[in-house]
Amino acid sequence: MILGIDVGGTHTDSVLMQDRNIIRKSKVLTDKSNILKSVTLATEAVAKPEDIKQLKRIVLSTTISTNAVAQNQLDPVGMIVMNGPGVSPKDLPLSTRTTIVSGYMNHRGLEAESIDDAELRELKKQFADKKIDHVGIVGKFSTRSPVHELKVKSFFDGQAKHVTMGHQLSGALNFPRRISTAYLNEAIWSLHSNLVDQLSTYLQGLGVNVPLYILKADGGTIGFEQSRGYPVQTILSGPAATIMGVLSFVTTDKDSVSIDIGGTTTDIALFADGAPLLEPQGVQIEEHKTLIRGLLTHSIALGGDSHVQVVSKQLQLGPERRGNAMAFDGPVPTPTDALIFLGLADIGHKGKATKAMEAVAVEMDKTPTEAANAIVDLACEIIVAKIHEMIKEINSKPVYTIHELLEGKKIDPKEMIVVGGPAPYIAQKVSALLGVPAVVPDNSDVINASGAAMARTTVELNLMADTESQVLSIAEEGLQAEIPTKFSIDDVIAVGKERLEQIARKAGAREEDLEIEVADSQTFNVIRNYSTTGKNMRVRLQIKPGLIKSAQA
Repeated sequence: MILGIDVGGTHTDSVLMQDRNIIRKSKVLTDKSNILKSVTLATEAVAKPEDIKQLKRIVLSTTISTNAVAQNQLDPVGMIVMNGPGVSPKDLPLSTRTTIVSGYMNHRGLEAESIDDAELRELKKQFADKKIDHVGIVGKFSTRSPVHELKVKSFFDGQAKHVTMGHQLSGALNFPRRISTAYLNEAIWSLHSNLVDQLSTYLQGLGVNVPLYILKADGGTIGFEQSRGYPVQTILSGPAATIMGVLSFVTTDKDSVSIDIGGTTTDIALFADGAPLLEPQGVQIEEHKTLIRGLLTHSIALGGDSHVQVVSKQLQLGPERRGNAMAFDGPVPTPTDALIFLGLADIGHKGKATKAMEAVAVEMDKTPTEAANAIVDLACEIIVAKIHEMIKEINSKPVYTIHELLEGKKIDPKEMIVVGGPAPYIAQKVSALLGVPAVVPDNSDVINASGAAMARTTVELNLMADTESQVLSIAEEGLQAEIPTKFSIDDVIAVGKERLEQIARKAGAREEDLEIEVADSQTFNVIRNYSTTGKNMRVRLQIKPGLIKSAQA
C-alpha cells in the first residue's frame, strides 16, 4: 500500500492506494500553524491501523515553500559571491543583498585569484552584529572546483545556523541563476527544516518503519531527511504533483493539455506525445530565476473561490481570494456560487449562492441567470486564452520534455484533462472553446495526492573531465579525481552512472526504477600552439522522471 498526501493552502488531501487504485480518499482543512496535525488527520482519514502496518511508502507534496516565497516570508540571508572579472555586480540578481568578495576560480577550475582571509573575518563579524545566521556562498566557476566555496564556508561554521553552497544545488554553469537558487535554498531552509522535524515526529507516531518522500519540482521524489539540505527543490511541488497525477491519463502518441482548477489558482501544463514539458534552464518563482529542474506549468490567479466583482460595469474575476464561496458562508460572490446557482454543481447552500448572484446581477444590470452565465463564460475564456498564450510561447522556441529535446516540434493538443473541484462543471465549456475533447478523470479532486504517491525518485548529476589537466569533476558532489589522458566520453558516462546509482539509492530510489539516461554529452578539443593537447568533456545524467513501476512498494 502507498499513502499519498498533498498539503495545500486550504486543504490537505490524502489517498490510500494499492495496485494503482485508490482505496480511500479524504480532504481535511490545512492548519498552517500545525502541519503535523494536518498530515496526521489526513492519514487517519484514509488509513486504518491495519493499513498502516502494510504501507510500503508515503509521499508528500506541499505548497509550504512555494507560498513562503510568494508571500516573501523568507529568512534574511548573508549572500557572499565570488564574481571575478567579466560581469558587473549590479547586473547580478539580488545585487543589493549580496556581498562581493575577493577570489575566483577560472573556467577550468584553477585558482585565478585567492580569497582574502581578513576580508572574510570582517564579514563574519558584520553578520554576527546583524544577527544574520543564514549564509549563501556562490563562486562563478564553483561547479568546476568548489575549493573557494568550501574555504569560505569554513569561516562561518559554528556561527551560522546553516550555509548553502552553490555547487551543491546544480552543476549547470548559469552563474546568476545559481545565485538566486542558493539564496532561496537558504531563505526557506529553517521553514523546511521545521517541516522535516514534524514529519519525523509523524513517522514516530505511526510506529512503523516506512520510507517517507517529498515531491520535487521535477515530479520526482527525495527522501524527507535528505531534503533538509535542499529545500529549494521542493518549490512548485504542488503543480508537479498534478502533472504526475495526470500522467496516467494522457495518450502517449498525442499532445495534451491539463488544467487543474483550485480555489485560488488554475495551473496549466502541456504534454508532448505523452511526456510533460520541462523548464530547460530551471523554474522561476516570483522574480527568482533558478537552476532547479522543474516541470513547465503556468498559473493564473483564477479559481473556484476567486472574488467576483463588477468594476466600472465590467465583470472581474480575482485575482484575490477573499475566502470560501458565499454558498459556504464566504464573504463575497465567487465562480463556485455561479455554478451552484445554475445547477451545475450540487454542493453548498443554493439559497446563499442565489443571493450572491442577485448581488452581482444588480451591478451588471442583468438577471441573476445572465450574471451567473457571464461569470462561468468569462472564467472559461480566461483559461482558454492562457492555454493559447502558452502554446504560442512554447512553439516559438525548442520544446524540452522530461526525456529529451524535440527539435522542430510544434505542440498541438488533441486532448484535455481537467482536474480539481470545479472540473466536472466547466470541462465541457472549456472543451468547446478550445475545440479539444475533455476528460475529467475519476478522483480528480485528489489528483495531487495520487500523483505524489506514484512518483519515482529522481536525481541529476553533472560531470566534467579535462584530459589535459587529468581531472574529473562531479559538480554537485564537489568531488575531483585524477584521470588518465586517454579518458573517453564513455568513461565519463560509466563513472557518472555508477555514482548516480549510489546517490539515487541514498535518496530512496528502488532498483526497478533506476532508469538512467544521458541527458546531454559534449566533447571539445583543447588546442594549444595549434595542437590538440587534450579533451574537455561534459556529461549530464539523470534518473528519468516518471511513475513507479508498481504500486506495491
